[in-house]
This record gives sequence, structure tokens and C-alpha cells, in this order.
Amino acid sequence: MAFPSVYGIEVVALRYFNVFGPRQDPKSEYAAVIPRFINALLRGKAPIIYGDGEQTRDFTFVGNIVNANLHALEHPSAPGKIFNIAMGAMNSLNYLVATLQELIGVDIAPRYAEPRPGDIRHSFADVSRAANILQFAPHISLVDGLRTTVQWYRARSVLVDTE
Repeated sequence: MAFPSVYGIEVVALRYFNVFGPRQDPKSEYAAVIPRFINALLRGKAPIIYGDGEQTRDFTFVGNIVNANLHALEHPSAPGKIFNIAMGAMNSLNYLVATLQELIGVDIAPRYAEPRPGDIRHSFADVSRAANILQFAPHISLVDGLRTTVQWYRARSVLVDTE
């Protein structure tokens, strides 16, 4: 946010929460949980949940991220401000796995492992500023985003061993 005062450049900061969608590499050390879960379930394997699965995240489909960027670019009140970009909803990892099982058409129980050190229990974005100032609201639901992502992985057979 120093750029406006130093260089006279208008800036907008967008904080993305737990972005997922097609093309994520489930093998990457930076891969989100969703491509790893999809990959495991499509391979007929149990997805691994670290902890009890009741930890929550605010998962956000990449299409909503694109839309938020366009809102920020076009809105005259955006420069100089910081916005959280997310669904504004908490979903547990257990809910996520159950939803993916339904979308994929499998019934494979997750495997639970010890929680990872430093992993936070709940993550949830306050998106009121983006809604009020940018008039931004996510237009692609979590389930629709998951469906699109599953279809992409299924169509490309990009399944890999991540264990």
C-alpha cells in the first residue's frame, strides 16, 4: 500500500482464501486439499485428513477470484483498499470429502492422520467490505466449483500418486 504515496500508482489489495479449481497440481507441496482429495477419490483411494476433519476453511472457486479481480479493477472506490475475497462460509473437511464423494459417485471413507503442527482449526473470511464497496458476491457456489473441478480432473486423467 506504499505505492500510492511513493509512486502515485493506484493499488488494490485482494486477499484470497483457499482458492481451488482446475489445473492445480495435486502433487505440488503447495497443493490445496481439494485437488488432493479429488485425486485420491478418482483413483479409488482414501483421502487423508490431518486431524478430525472438523477443521473449517473458506474454500473459494477460482472463477469467483477472477470475478473479484474484475470488480476491483472497475470499481472507482477500490483503489487504496484491502479486500478479503472468499465465499464467506465455513466448510469442514469432512463436509468437503462427503460432497466430493457424492459428486464423484464413490463411497470411500477418509483416512485420518495426526494433525499437522501449526495447522489452524478454523479459517473464515469477513467479506463484508468486498460486498459493500465492490458490490462483489461470489457467483459460483462451492458445490458448482467442486463439480467443475472434478470434471476437469476426470476429463484429463491427470491422476497421480500423492502419497
